Amino acid sequence: MSPVDPVLPPVLDLFGIAVFALTGALCAARLQQTFVTVAFFALVTGVGGGSLRDLLIGAPVFWMHDRLVAPVCLAVALLAWFTPVRWWQGQLLEWADALGLSVYAVLGTIKALAWGVPDVPAVLMGVVTACVGGIVRDVLAGQPSILMRPELYVTAAALAAALAAAGMALGLAPGFTWIIAVSAGFALRGAAIHWSLGLPTHKG
Repeated sequence: MSPVDPVLPPVLDLFGIAVFALTGALCAARLQQTFVTVAFFALVTGVGGGSLRDLLIGAPVFWMHDRLVAPVCLAVALLAWFTPVRWWQGQLLEWADALGLSVYAVLGTIKALAWGVPDVPAVLMGVVTACVGGIVRDVLAGQPSILMRPELYVTAAALAAALAAAGMALGLAPGFTWIIAVSAGFALRGAAIHWSLGLPTHKG
């Protein structure tokens, strides 16, 4: 019998996937690609991290058993295709992505724990869930990935994932764990957006 996966409210779950998918679709749109490429970027960015997580922990790949995820990614691709790129400029999308990043770091960690993954690998699965889709998007676009930039992005996902694992280990109420971990990750990413914070780089 499979473990019971952590469940987000469906609207919040699809919102997070849609935000990630939109960043992928807009990346392809800015590069003036075809609709096929825009749709592919939307799907890969939206489900890439969760797909890799599920493959690594031995769980069924989540979006293959959900009738809404792929259509949402396609709808987002259509939205990006038929709207001017300038509509999406500014920080609103960055803030929405920050929320999605934090939520999916926590979701990935808790799901990995539910499938019997030890604490530290589970935290890494949370980071994978939140970040891999964006990394694949950037690599496909020929741009420096989030791993190659000092901005606090992966770090914010790691904070949210670590707090989620700690909360579960301490036996805190699941709802309280979600709130604390997501809020901390979002706050760190938000601070990085607002004040352009980044990690120090190696000076050689």
